[in-house]
Amino acid sequence: MHDLLYQLIEQSARKHGKRPALAFKKHCLTYEELWEDVQSVAKGFIALHLQKLDRVAVYLEKRIETVTSIFGAAMAGGVFVPLNPLLRPRQVTHILKDCSARFLITTPERYRYLEEELLTCSDLRLVILVDSDRSGARPEGPGVIAWDELTSRGTSGMYKPHQVIDTDMASLLYTSGSTGMPKGVVLSQRNMVAGAKSVSQYLENNEEDRILAVLSLGFDAGFSQLTTGFNVGAKVVLIDFLMPRDVVSVCAEERITGLTAVPPLWIQLSQQEWPAEAANSMRYIANTGGHMPRTTLNVLRGIMPQAKPYLMYGLTEAFRSTYLDPAEVDTRVDSIGKAIPNAEIMVVREDGETCQPGEHGELVHRGALVALGYWNDPDRTAQRFRPAPGQPTGIPIPEMAVWSGDVVRTDEDGFIYFVGRGDDMIKTSGYRVSPTEVEDVVYATKLVGEAVTIGVPHPVLGQGIVVVAVGPGGGALDADALMHECRHQLPLYMVPQRIVTRDALPRTPNGKIDRKSLVADLHDLFQDAAS
Repeated sequence: MHDLLYQLIEQSARKHGKRPALAFKKHCLTYEELWEDVQSVAKGFIALHLQKLDRVAVYLEKRIETVTSIFGAAMAGGVFVPLNPLLRPRQVTHILKDCSARFLITTPERYRYLEEELLTCSDLRLVILVDSDRSGARPEGPGVIAWDELTSRGTSGMYKPHQVIDTDMASLLYTSGSTGMPKGVVLSQRNMVAGAKSVSQYLENNEEDRILAVLSLGFDAGFSQLTTGFNVGAKVVLIDFLMPRDVVSVCAEERITGLTAVPPLWIQLSQQEWPAEAANSMRYIANTGGHMPRTTLNVLRGIMPQAKPYLMYGLTEAFRSTYLDPAEVDTRVDSIGKAIPNAEIMVVREDGETCQPGEHGELVHRGALVALGYWNDPDRTAQRFRPAPGQPTGIPIPEMAVWSGDVVRTDEDGFIYFVGRGDDMIKTSGYRVSPTEVEDVVYATKLVGEAVTIGVPHPVLGQGIVVVAVGPGGGALDADALMHECRHQLPLYMVPQRIVTRDALPRTPNGKIDRKSLVADLHDLFQDAAS
């Protein structure tokens, strides 16, 4: 029985101790070795005076220490905060300040990149540097130690982790919000364990699987590759790739059986040459983070005809919500499927009543995967986390559900179809991007008089980010200078694909910028991007 996140590894260490658990490049840990390392990290945190629910930020590329940091922090009773390694200092320090992080685990290179900004993070008490001794240099200055100082302290048996139960907070996963900078989604131990059990159940994962983790571990679907694998004793292979062909090479080398990716990566992978050993070993492929183009899916199925395709929909606030049974793909390829195990998905009208088949409504998710809300944001939490529909009025404390904001419909057989977003969020390359966050950077450059950020259909990315701007003071807009600043200050996935100059921005009758008319006008902007 495992109710806590670290127990996924502990259980597999007991059942599959000598089997491979986690691999990165040429380094592979068995489940026994991984479990020992996680315990050492957890005890090391306690020796360094981690208090229960202290936030531990992990700003690393995918590697062994990233995983042991995350699970060790959770085991110690802390709260891990995985940061996308693509984030710039502006976004990293926002998150560190927002969650009052006490510990930061990173590399010397990333630390130097952040060092000046970290001076503004008043709650940060300790920085732990991985690979600090690679060049023979040791960390200098107060509040900075080497990774081996953390792990060596954990070799003593005298340090005991804090008492943790399944409803305790385990993680903050930061996701873009419609109001600006990223917001932390509060996930409990129970949320993550329930997600591991549910996803590994419908993917039919087992100890013979070899799962390739290509997505960021700060992305809920990326982190799920770890938990689903560890839940069943499978081997998880980490990869930080530069080119799509690198993914194919590792699939061949490791005889990968399961691969989950976002549509832009699947499009690139479908254009690669797949050797027989890579194609033939694949048991399933899974899509998340946007709609899989039908042509791309057809090509992938031709490359690996024995692999079952799982088309999935999820949101950080509930990890996973739906999947389409592979048996239905040929007849319902545009559907996002039905509820994952141990979840109920409802389609609800504005009056709170359940929609009839074909009727548009909001997707509402209830069950064990529903998060605890948004960190330090009661107003936004109240908007998205509301009582689940259909509960008896006599329940004094109603069950909370996630009201996604996404508009969907069902068919007569109960299969769900995505219709559109209920807000202005942009979905690009599998990421949710806040227009406001991009606009804040654009305005801070002082290169524009007025600007708006929109998502325009893109054949590869899902949506392409476009900034439509007016020059300062009615003068000319220096689009090249503006793009240079965006590339310098924004993560790569947030950088606009285009900057469009206008003499004036269109308005709605109430005076607001008319985003919808701009999207309509620029609908075909990227129509040739796939060629």
